[in-house]
Formats: sequence, C-alpha cells, structure tokens
Amino acid sequence: MSGPGVGFEYPAKEVSWTKRDALLFANSIGATANELHFLYELDPNFAVFPTYPLILTFKGTSQDVIDFYAAEKAVAIPGVPEFDATRVVDGQRLLQSFKPLPPSSAGKKFEIRTKVLGVYDKGRPGTVVDTQTDLVEASTNELYTRVITSSFYVAQGNWGGPKSPATVNFPTPKDRNPDVVFENQTTPETSLLYRLNGDYNPLHAHPAPGKKMGFGGVIIHGLYSWNWAAHGLLEHLGGSDPANLKEYQARFASPVRPGDKLVASAWRTGQTQGEWEEVRFEVKIEGGKVCLSNGRALMKCVAPAKGKL
Repeated sequence: MSGPGVGFEYPAKEVSWTKRDALLFANSIGATANELHFLYELDPNFAVFPTYPLILTFKGTSQDVIDFYAAEKAVAIPGVPEFDATRVVDGQRLLQSFKPLPPSSAGKKFEIRTKVLGVYDKGRPGTVVDTQTDLVEASTNELYTRVITSSFYVAQGNWGGPKSPATVNFPTPKDRNPDVVFENQTTPETSLLYRLNGDYNPLHAHPAPGKKMGFGGVIIHGLYSWNWAAHGLLEHLGGSDPANLKEYQARFASPVRPGDKLVASAWRTGQTQGEWEEVRFEVKIEGGKVCLSNGRALMKCVAPAKGKL
C-alpha cells in the first residue's frame, strides 16, 4: 500500500516494566481476588495480563508521569500535516500475541518499533492514522506482540489526503442471546486510576480538553473499556488463563463518561482457526449507545458454548 506517510518508521523506543506495573494494570482493569496470578507477585503462576503491551507505547521506560501532548508531538510523519495531539482519540485497536511477557523486563532490553500503515483524510470529521507497533526483544528481534492502531484526529481533515479503504466488520449475531454478559459500574475515579499505568492524556482527567473537543468534559479512556472487556472475556470464557487469548480487537464507537455502566455481551461462534475459537462481542453503555463495536477475539474457550453463528 502506498500513500502519504505510508512506511514511515518511528525511531525504535525502549520500554520497560516492573512487577508492580503489572499488578497496577490488572487492578485497574477489573481483575479480582480470584485471579491472584494477576494480582499477587508471589503466586507461582504470576503473569502479566496479555493486553498490557498497549500501555508500553505510552509509558516507555518512565516510572513517573508523562507529558502526553509533548510525547505525541515528538515525531512528525513526513508528507502529511502536523496534527494536533490535543484532539486525538482512539479509533480501533487490534492486538496479536505471539509470546507471553515475562513478569518484568529486568535483564532484557525491549523495544517498540512502530511504522505507519496509512494516513486517511475523512474530510471535515478528521484524519485517521493507522500504525503497526511491534514489541520485540532488541537483542534477538523476537516478536512478543503486534498492535494495529487507528487513531482519529478530530476535525483535522480536508487536507487532500487519500480516503480510507473499507474496513472488515465482525457483527454480533442477532438470532440468539449472548453466551455471556458481564457488567461494570464506572466511577469518577475510574480513569484517574487507569491513567497511572502510563496513559496520561489530560482528556481523561480534566474537563477542559473534553469541552474543547465537544465531549462536554472528562471521558474515560477508550483503552480502559477495551482492556476491561478483554479481562471479562478471559475471565468468563478463558478460565482467566492468559495463554487462552491469542488475538483481540474492538472499535471505539462512542465515548464513555465517568459514572456510566458498561454492559458487555459475547458470543462464541464455533468457528476456529486451529485451536483458537472466534468470539464476537460488543460493549454498551447501559440504557445508551454501543461504545465498543466490531469486537472479536481468538481464544481457547473453557466455558460451554450455547450455539453457533
């Protein structure tokens, strides 16, 4: 694929994490006391939750707060306008797991290597930037995870760029009830805890950026809902075993505000790729809109299936 910015590679970025980072992440996305392998560092099966690598793109090696806006502006993509990082939201994320992370990065050097897959002009609504980010061990180039990200720069379109190609959709079945439903009551503190993982976008802490972007105030990280739903799927369908989640994705369909109640519905499809079964899911705000759509996971399911697509 060709186009402005396509193929541009950001400088490789060293990343690191501690067992404490892994504990905080698991706590912040809803892990329970029944899952001590995510919440207790001395558990013999202690593990990093499999979607944690997304945090490393924000955190880097820092153990302190990060200037989110400065970090987002640090490297400009050649051949396209310089976009305003104070008006960016998540569009969609796909994570593919190839190897589990060690409990901490100690003793090894890890890097994230990111390249641009596409920059698309959506007209008045804004611009989409698609990237691929690989987490690798630097000395061996061994790949641990790959994340495909679509970022949406609000009201920053109409610059004459290419239009985005059609996306692949994974609709949920309409002819039967979900195999599992799980809920979460968010609070005004939900995003204030989640941001301590390293995702310090002020949009999720102070009302001013949200008002500027037309959201009316603070909204919860889309990646909070994304990671919360991943945990719920693994808990309810995968036996809370991190090895049972191979691939996971969802589209960010509408904002979640502090105090909203999230309701996730998931369907086993019976369709397999080798030992992995496809699961479709969506997350709604109770009494309101879908906030995560196009949800799909490849899992080893240990809960009984109710039917097939």
